[in-house]
Amino acid sequence: MALSLCLILGSSCTSEHKRSDNTDSIDSSHTVDTMATATPEVKPSGEKPEWGKDIKPEMQAVIEKLASYKDTPIPQLVPKQARKNHTPTDAVKDLMKENQIPMPPSKVDTMGKEIAVTGGNIHLRIYTPKNSNGPFPVIVYYHGGGFVIANLDVYDASAKGLAEQVGAVVVSVAYRLAPEHKYPTAHHDAFAAYKWVTQNAASIKGDPKKIAVVGESAGGNLACNVSIMARDNKITQPVHEVLIYPVANSDMNAESYQKYANAKPLDKAMMMWFVKYYTYSPEEARAPMISLVKANLKGLPPTTIINAEIDPLESEGKLLADKMKDAGVDVNRKLYDGVTHEFFGMAAIVPQAKDAQAFAADQLKKAFGM
Repeated sequence: MALSLCLILGSSCTSEHKRSDNTDSIDSSHTVDTMATATPEVKPSGEKPEWGKDIKPEMQAVIEKLASYKDTPIPQLVPKQARKNHTPTDAVKDLMKENQIPMPPSKVDTMGKEIAVTGGNIHLRIYTPKNSNGPFPVIVYYHGGGFVIANLDVYDASAKGLAEQVGAVVVSVAYRLAPEHKYPTAHHDAFAAYKWVTQNAASIKGDPKKIAVVGESAGGNLACNVSIMARDNKITQPVHEVLIYPVANSDMNAESYQKYANAKPLDKAMMMWFVKYYTYSPEEARAPMISLVKANLKGLPPTTIINAEIDPLESEGKLLADKMKDAGVDVNRKLYDGVTHEFFGMAAIVPQAKDAQAFAADQLKKAFGM
């Protein structure tokens, strides 16, 4: 679940209350070039937090900016209120303005698509590389937010960065959120979107033989479940999956939960809040669909797992990698020191995010035979 809030921060993002998921023509003046040759140095102003004595300076600056908005903590709010809080994306954007970091023009075009799912419709935002006709490999991307908050805008930088660096069509999925749509609605929506892509790849300049899934936090959980459901339903499986600090276990007494219980932007209290609103009972959080470490992982595609050190979810990322290896899955896990949950989309500010995006892109390009 993870607040993946905004991770993505790379930055063309805005807070949820400022833009709707259905706005798909992204203003390039607000877009971060994740391929920039140099990441400008952004410095924090205060002491390192007690929960993150190893935090990198750029990461600390983002956390300080996020704290400066003085929003009510999410666990004290109801979801409709929480969705109006500032996000890490807002913090990155403001730091860019303050440090005069330019936003180069986008290298992708975007369009929106509504598709039918059981009980309604969901929105897809499709990113297509400019100045080429394809066919392109396709990445189906699932944003974070604990299945409760965040949207396509908050994670726009991650989706855009992958499209640009891989040279792929990225289909970002606006699955329905809880508590309006509780467990397992998001999971079913995620699979429905994947099936749509497998059946309609050519219509979006995609190659139906080269489809991967990527997700952050709650979205990482969804991406892995899509691979499991594709296997069980005997349809085309992804050629690769990239799971970025995925939600993979219900054990909130794990080592990283204890060590980083008060970390930001994701803490233990927030994870408890996500479980409360997405599931009907604590028992559901222990089901294999949420606690992936209990799932049948055999026969899944090659997998890349990216974790942040200063993150309650770090332990379960490691455990998931171990469980996958035991199941015979080809898995490659990389841990980034000194950064927090949500760092992946912050390539415009945080050097480790730039490296993580390049690493993910390289893994995907290898899987696509590029």
